Amino acid sequence: MTGLYSAIQPADSVSLSTRTHGAVFNLEYSPDGSVLTVACEQTEVLLFDPISSKHIKTLSEAHEDCVNNIRFLDNRLFATCSDDTTIALWDLRKLNTKVCTLHGHTSWVKNIEYDTNTRLLVTSGFDGNVIIWDTNRCTEDGCPHKKFFHTRFLMRMRLTPDCSKMLISTSSGYLLILHDLDLNKSLEVGSYPILRARRTTSSSDMTSSSSSGPRTVGSPCHQNDSGPLSEKHMSRTSQREGGSPRNSLEVLTPEVPGERDRGNCITSLQLHPKGWATLLRCSSNTDDHEWTCVYEFQEGAPVRPVSPRCSLRLTHCIEEANVGRGYIKELCFSPDGRMISSPHGYGIRLLGFDTQCSELVDCLPKEAGPLQEIRSLYSHNDVVLTTKFSPTHCQIASGCLSGRVSLYQPKF
Repeated sequence: MTGLYSAIQPADSVSLSTRTHGAVFNLEYSPDGSVLTVACEQTEVLLFDPISSKHIKTLSEAHEDCVNNIRFLDNRLFATCSDDTTIALWDLRKLNTKVCTLHGHTSWVKNIEYDTNTRLLVTSGFDGNVIIWDTNRCTEDGCPHKKFFHTRFLMRMRLTPDCSKMLISTSSGYLLILHDLDLNKSLEVGSYPILRARRTTSSSDMTSSSSSGPRTVGSPCHQNDSGPLSEKHMSRTSQREGGSPRNSLEVLTPEVPGERDRGNCITSLQLHPKGWATLLRCSSNTDDHEWTCVYEFQEGAPVRPVSPRCSLRLTHCIEEANVGRGYIKELCFSPDGRMISSPHGYGIRLLGFDTQCSELVDCLPKEAGPLQEIRSLYSHNDVVLTTKFSPTHCQIASGCLSGRVSLYQPKF
């Protein structure tokens, strides 16, 4: 793995006029790796053959505002979301028109997830809402939908690969985890049980219970106007006999090196393909520092009976270049989970848990350690905002602020 990725080089680039599509905000491969889709600032979605680097099609008016995210439901159907508050469904076999447009959000839609078992589409936006869409009953007029969850300052939402957990990051530095997830059950305000929601009084308390784990704090959710969760609500249902209740909520503020007393914004959120860990890109509230951090999921009993159990433990981190302040940089895991591709200035960095690109479970440190730089690749003339591994080929794509898409693959 190390030799393969160390040999990776800029292979080709696709550079179209920035006057038409603007910055590249998101990249997504089809599950079979045959199509690379590009979400653009100026209402467009671009489609390419990633093997030949040939342009397939431009959806010139995919939306009425910025296109933020793309998610494939299978090898032919994909969904896009936009600042125009809508989600659009598309079929690769008939790209001249949308399958349907979904209306339900009241602000910019930033994230799309999909549960392949239930065929439920899950979206989140800056209106603070997580909405569930039933694609089993999709028509030209849209899909039946319901509001599933709401929180203030919502940035990103992800499902674990087995859809047993939902993670939500916020611009105020909170990470929310819904355990034992049931997407068929709507969560009204105050209806979800709170797990491990005790406020820790100091970082030393946190250290004694979990050496580098996140600090557990009050919730940013709309419980009342007075601030954090009330004691009455926290004690109402903490844990059922023999396990956690469905959709139980854990609220954390993940520790970020050097930012303990300054606060941070969790701008990007990804999950390990085997569900072992979560990957965060965090920036300080003053926007002068940026970090990439890996947190291992911890299951089982608390370290100490008197301590709240934290489901995440910081294992690896690295400080980023902090170029292009104010822009969100989307990073990702490789399909096997051994490597991270992270935007770094005008290029990307390939990062490993050790210098041999070992599995995370084989190199878990007792205390948080640095991510190892395997290779740096620079082929852009502007700030890189997003990067993605191909699910089927040894290839990486990156997109930048000026609209260029670069492809990288090994050269021997």
